[in-house]
Amino acid sequence: AVESTQRTAGDREGARMGIHERDIMAHSADYAAAKETLMTHKLLAPAYYILSGNSTGQGVIITRSLTKTLDTQELNATSGRWYLLQTNYDPWEQPPFYDDRRKPGNICMTQWGQDNTGYKSLFNVLSTKPNLNKLTVYTSVLTVREGVTSWLQDCKTPCTPW
Repeated sequence: AVESTQRTAGDREGARMGIHERDIMAHSADYAAAKETLMTHKLLAPAYYILSGNSTGQGVIITRSLTKTLDTQELNATSGRWYLLQTNYDPWEQPPFYDDRRKPGNICMTQWGQDNTGYKSLFNVLSTKPNLNKLTVYTSVLTVREGVTSWLQDCKTPCTPW
């Protein structure tokens, strides 16, 4: 499964994200091939790619510029990294004080624990303020085996604008 978020406006020389992602999922022989392609092809805009495979331990967040990979974060359960969390901000930078969803998301995931993580718990993490805010339109949970499930969201007042 692959999920992406465009980081900023781009140029017109690279691959279009949605079409590029579909082609990768349709034509990559395996997780390693999909990961390599996501890390190397020129893009229209910077992006965060979140890629999972169908084997234990296959998961990576790839932070891309138009032409190269800026950062990768890989699953590594033996070192305690049994999940990956990506918000709208580069992982090596502090999120702005008014939109820190990284810390609450990590707290929620740690509290759920690896053995209790599934569709319901992931949905709850994504649907709890401040991860849920007035700019949230929908929430999706994706897995290789079960596909994607999406829910329209509505953050009831009082709710932060971002």
